[in-house]
Amino acid sequence: MRGPLRQAAEAARSDAREAATSGEAPKRHYLVIDEINRGSLAKVFGELYFLLEYRDHGIQLPYSQEPFSLPKNLYLIGTMNTADRSIALVDLALRRRFHFVDLLHGYRTREETLPAVRGRIRFDAQVRRRFGLVPPVEVRHDDYTADITANRLVKAAVVRLGRMRIRHRRNRDALRWTAAVLADVTHEEYRPTAVPKVTFDRLNRHYRRVVALARLVLQGWAFEADRGDDVRAPGFLVDMNLLFERFVVRALREALGADDRTLRSGGGATLDEAERIRLEPDLSWWPHGKCTFVGDVKYKRDDRISNPDLYQLLAYATAFDLPGGLLIYAGKSPPSTHVVRHVGKRLEVVSVDLSGSLPETLACVEQVARRIRRAAGGAGRLARPA
Repeated sequence: MRGPLRQAAEAARSDAREAATSGEAPKRHYLVIDEINRGSLAKVFGELYFLLEYRDHGIQLPYSQEPFSLPKNLYLIGTMNTADRSIALVDLALRRRFHFVDLLHGYRTREETLPAVRGRIRFDAQVRRRFGLVPPVEVRHDDYTADITANRLVKAAVVRLGRMRIRHRRNRDALRWTAAVLADVTHEEYRPTAVPKVTFDRLNRHYRRVVALARLVLQGWAFEADRGDDVRAPGFLVDMNLLFERFVVRALREALGADDRTLRSGGGATLDEAERIRLEPDLSWWPHGKCTFVGDVKYKRDDRISNPDLYQLLAYATAFDLPGGLLIYAGKSPPSTHVVRHVGKRLEVVSVDLSGSLPETLACVEQVARRIRRAAGGAGRLARPA
C-alpha cells in the first residue's frame, strides 16, 4: 500500500525527471505533518530518520522489500504548538534533521496584580491601592512572550486582509494558517497614521520583510463610501508616488552596485546661504563624498511635463552646483532636454516604462543607471544615451 509519503515521493521524483529532460528547475513538493510532536516519532518515521539526512542514499522497505529514497525536491514540514509540553519529548535525532522556525519572542514589560512577588514591587501603586493588604502585590516584570509589537503588527495585517474577498484559495488558507499561529498574540487596531515602528537587531532581522509588508498593509488601509451611506467596505490604498520612487531608487542601487551612502535619497543640501530652505532630492550620486549627479522621480504622465517639476530640478542643480539634472517619469515618451536660458543648465527628462514585464522595466532602469554612471564620471554632465 502506498501511503501519503510514498505518493508524494513518487510525484516529486517524476517531476524531477521531467525537469531534468527539459532543463528546467524541478517543482518543489511539500508534505505537511500537523502536530508532529503529538505522535510517536519513532513509529512515524522509522527508517526515515536516515533518509531525512542522507537524500542520496536509499533503503529497503521492511514489508514490501522494495527500494525507497526521498527526492531532493520533496520537503517535509512539521508543525507543533509551542505551548504544548509534549514538545520537550521531541528527541535530538529529529531536531538535528529539521530546521526549527519558532514564532518570534521578546521581552515585554507588564504591570499586574499577583498573589506573589514577581519582578519589582510597585510601591507607589501598592500604597495607593492596597495599603496594608498583602497579598495581592502590585508588581512590574518583564515577560518573555510572543505577544510583542512585531507579532501584533503581523496579526493586525492578517486580520484586515482576512476581511477582504481573497480570490485564490491558497492565499486564503495561508492567511488562516498565519492567524492560527498568532492565536495567542493580542489583536490591536492601528490607525494608518499611527503604525508603530520595530527596531531590528541580529535576533529579529529575519522578521524585517514580513513586518515591512504588515506595516505597508496597515498604512495603506482605507475605504470609500458615499456620504450618508452606512457601509463597511475594506480596501487598500497604495501611495503610488512613494512606491514608484522607492522602486526606482532600489532598482538603481542594484543596477549601479551602490549602497544608500553613494546613491542617496533625500537630504544633502540647502537652497539659500542662510541654510534655511532644505532640499530633499530623490536621487543624488556621491561617489567620493562629493555630489556629481542629482535627479528627481515623479509618478506622473510623461506626455505633459510639469513646469514645477522642472523648477524643482533646477533648484537641485543650482544648490549642488551641477551643470544639470535628471527627471524620471513613469511612461513611454522619448528622452527630452531643456536648457535653461542665461545659466546653461541642462534639465533632461527620461521615462521608465511600467507597462511591460518586470525584466523589461528593469531594462529601462538599467538605461537610466548608465546615464547616472556617465554623469558621475563626467563631473555631473549628463550624456545622451547610446
